[in-house]
Amino acid sequence: MTESAGTPGDPDDSAAGEDRTPDAPPPGEEGGSGEEGTPEAAAAPGGETRSGSGSGPGPAPEEPPEGGDGGAGLDITVKRKRHWLRWTALGLSFVVLVAAGVGWWLYKKLDDNIRTDTSAAAELKTYEKERPVSVVHDAENILLIGSDSRAGDNREYGRDDGGSQRSDTTILLHLAANRKSATAMSIPRDLMVNIPACHKADKTATKAQFAQFNWAFEMGGTACTIRTVEKMTGIRVDHHMVIDFNGFKDMVDAVHGVEICLKEPVDDKDAHLKLDAGRHKLNGEQALGYVRARKSLGNGSDTDRMDRQQQFLGALVNKVQSNGVLLNPTRLYPVLDAATKALTTDPGLNSLKDLYDLVRGMRDVPTEKVQFLTVPRQPYHLDRNRDELVQPDADKLFKQLRDDKPVAVVPADKLKGDDKSGDRNPDSADASGPSPTPTYSGNNAATDLCKQ
Repeated sequence: MTESAGTPGDPDDSAAGEDRTPDAPPPGEEGGSGEEGTPEAAAAPGGETRSGSGSGPGPAPEEPPEGGDGGAGLDITVKRKRHWLRWTALGLSFVVLVAAGVGWWLYKKLDDNIRTDTSAAAELKTYEKERPVSVVHDAENILLIGSDSRAGDNREYGRDDGGSQRSDTTILLHLAANRKSATAMSIPRDLMVNIPACHKADKTATKAQFAQFNWAFEMGGTACTIRTVEKMTGIRVDHHMVIDFNGFKDMVDAVHGVEICLKEPVDDKDAHLKLDAGRHKLNGEQALGYVRARKSLGNGSDTDRMDRQQQFLGALVNKVQSNGVLLNPTRLYPVLDAATKALTTDPGLNSLKDLYDLVRGMRDVPTEKVQFLTVPRQPYHLDRNRDELVQPDADKLFKQLRDDKPVAVVPADKLKGDDKSGDRNPDSADASGPSPTPTYSGNNAATDLCKQ
């Protein structure tokens, strides 16, 4: 008896299964649907089916959308997305690497601009035992020296005496430990002081002498100037910076000028300055002439010139803060470039990171707490062209700064008492208080030079 076509074979009939060729579907299971005559079940040439799976019984796959390619189209789309993402990631990585490279290049450029004064550090180390010690932890005292050298690019500002160095301006900057205030004390270059024995650049020694202050820099450089300041004030100088003429000009130009007001016109050939009376926005060259002029502005005294320098520096600080330079990279870089090119520092401040940490500590100091004053002085009793300290006012000021205690400044015309020179220490601003704050003639960075 034969089996009728379409009757399922015995599942135990192993011979029947072995006789089937791999390409031949089991009877009644062509195309895997079990239904004969349907388009999906029709065999393709070569014995292949068009169903796509051929895996045996089970639900038929859904038909692809009309005109579509089904899974193949989805695979292509996914591959394209992955390809696009890979290129995007590669592009972003390249941009990041380039930005990092440019950032590092700029950092190194600024860092390399700074010159280091290692000779001063070595000289000071020799005299370490006689130097004062720091009294208040975290308070810092930085000596700023404006170089009056006429060598190199500075020859246009006067005769070059063999490249000799001079200290045209010297300021002791005291930063409070809490960084809530900064006090800049100017020291007149003609102030008569005790200068210790120092070593010259050629290693020969000078003798201790009583002479005008700027001789210390000319004879023994930065180290001799620092030791002279420390002996006079009892204040430990933690760091120093020497700034030259051209560096000052570039810094003013980097902030796009500083505004001042002149009550009278000025024409000073020595200072390269010619301006009408009124409001002016000084560029770097004009600003340098303005702070250096003596004969054509004010009463011609060095004290008057220092007051003008202090006011201008205050306006410069105010300009930097008001324009958000510290938070604006496009404006910050030119300022940093100019500043670092102008600086010669001790090893403790000879990197961009060191300077940044210093500036970061000062950026939250209110402009009215950035104060400028001159050490209490008066004409020297033996030579009216020189200055001498006013005591005990000067020692009181030195002690306040040494102990990190506050001082106050007011314009000279607002001081109490008969002395209107702006150099003596008047009565305290608040005599009723238990610890009155000494008040001195000066100004702060918030002062508008055109509203005085």
